[in-house]
Amino acid sequence: MADFERPYLIRFDKIGSTELGYISVAEYGKQVPFRVERVYWTYFTPEEITRGHHAHYTLEQVVVAVSGKLKIELEAVNGERNVFELTKPDQGLFIPKRYWRTLFFEHHSVLLCLASQPFVQEDYIRDREVFRKLNG
Repeated sequence: MADFERPYLIRFDKIGSTELGYISVAEYGKQVPFRVERVYWTYFTPEEITRGHHAHYTLEQVVVAVSGKLKIELEAVNGERNVFELTKPDQGLFIPKRYWRTLFFEHHSVLLCLASQPFVQEDYIRDREVFRKLNG
């Protein structure tokens, strides 16, 4: 596992008040450990649907539940597993390359993703057996 970074939670500063509302900021070199090349968000995912079911060869991501709750299960190539729950818009999760991810949504949840590169189909690992062989 020493060759790979590990996932970790990120706390974004929360600026504002209950009277005026809040703003949180994500900046390269501060909270985000890579230059953001793509941003996308998912929403209205039915609760019975799980998303993800893949890993990436090189892509890194920071995901934020800007609304609702997300449960994210991550598996490293060595089989180590972690489960994270994102419930606050001032909290994110760094997902390094080569982590298999499975995402569980509440229906009203909105996931915002900051990605380290544009969409590249060849970077996706969609076969779990191919993923598991990366350890050997």
